[in-house]
Amino acid sequence: MGRLGLTEILVIVGIVILLFGGKKIPELMKGLGSGIKEFKNAAKDDQPAPAKKEEEETK
Repeated sequence: MGRLGLTEILVIVGIVILLFGGKKIPELMKGLGSGIKEFKNAAKDDQPAPAKKEEEETK
């Protein structure tokens, strides 16, 4: 299987519009965007502290 071309992408978009309708798609994208934002914030909070701070605290 190769990469998706313009025709395939247009067919997929057309099917999505038929399934969900024009009014529901913005709501879905808003939910997807907020989910991605929450994931990024959670990933940023879980990063370990730099080694410098740990060395200074042990002194």
